[in-house]
Amino acid sequence: MYHDVLRPDREPSGFEGGGPSRYALGWDEFTAHLDRIGETVVGGPGVLDQAERPAGSTCVLTFDDGGASALDAGEELARRGWRGYFLVTMGLVGTRGFVDADGVRALDAMGHVVGSHSVTHPDRMGALPPADILREWRESCEVLAELLGSPVTVASVPGGFYRRRVAVAAAQAGIRTLFTSEPVRTTRTVEGCLLVGRYVIRDDTSAAEAAAAAAGDASTWRRQRVAWSIRKPAKILGGERYDRVRRALLARKASRKPS
Repeated sequence: MYHDVLRPDREPSGFEGGGPSRYALGWDEFTAHLDRIGETVVGGPGVLDQAERPAGSTCVLTFDDGGASALDAGEELARRGWRGYFLVTMGLVGTRGFVDADGVRALDAMGHVVGSHSVTHPDRMGALPPADILREWRESCEVLAELLGSPVTVASVPGGFYRRRVAVAAAQAGIRTLFTSEPVRTTRTVEGCLLVGRYVIRDDTSAAEAAAAAAGDASTWRRQRVAWSIRKPAKILGGERYDRVRRALLARKASRKPS
């Protein structure tokens, strides 16, 4: 799971601040990741056949949020003959730092799968009432389908806060594949919606680590799974206070980085 890929000759992309910057890569780091993944994964990344469960060895690359850098990332993948998933926050399309409608269509024309990342990108989607979750999925998919001229059946959960009600609402909105932030390689279905976990790429993830995750290295996935399992109860019990503390810590860390 990638987010923004920042090039020095481009305007800022995606969400700004200490939290989002934790998941943004520089362009050189990103291309180094792709080089190493290409050397490690036979055939390179692809996309899933939505009619079937993915094989355990299947490698896919996803890009959340729909930041303006998605176009650069999409072009780089296409140059290598690869396809990826670009999950767009529909309510931010055309705003500062995010792709516009033409950009969404361009990603689709490159052969990538364009999907929903909700309308408003709620930090704690799993805590919303079911009707609100359904609205986030349904409205975003409907608008994207109008832009692309075809149904949208793929999505990813914003904010990483997943509960079963999120998948139930996704299924009701016609979503057939839902990517989560849970670092697990096994898949499961909820009311016909296939749940696919992902390995999260951060600003300090090395090319070697990214390639090992793409190749399905069990120990690499296990390390992230352990850390995720420790944080999950705190995130649930801490509620919005947990989010505020986390954002403050990440902002402090970001301010200490050399410019």
